[in-house]
Amino acid sequence: MRDLREYSKQTNVRLAFGAFILLFVIGVGLIWLIYGGGAAGMAFTCLLAALFPVLLILLFFVVIEWILKRARPK
Repeated sequence: MRDLREYSKQTNVRLAFGAFILLFVIGVGLIWLIYGGGAAGMAFTCLLAALFPVLLILLFFVVIEWILKRARPK
């Protein structure tokens, strides 16, 4: 029997990783091709700044999940 929760979690991680690759590589690459290196550097900086709150929220969820797993009776 398959563990569908693990499969779902793995799929979500792969989708998120693919989205970040598209955003950073393709997005910044297109900005570099159209507007030049300075604009691409600023776009990369802005994307990193926007990524910081997202990572904080994800870290918060991971900590909550860890606490809940430890609190569940076995």
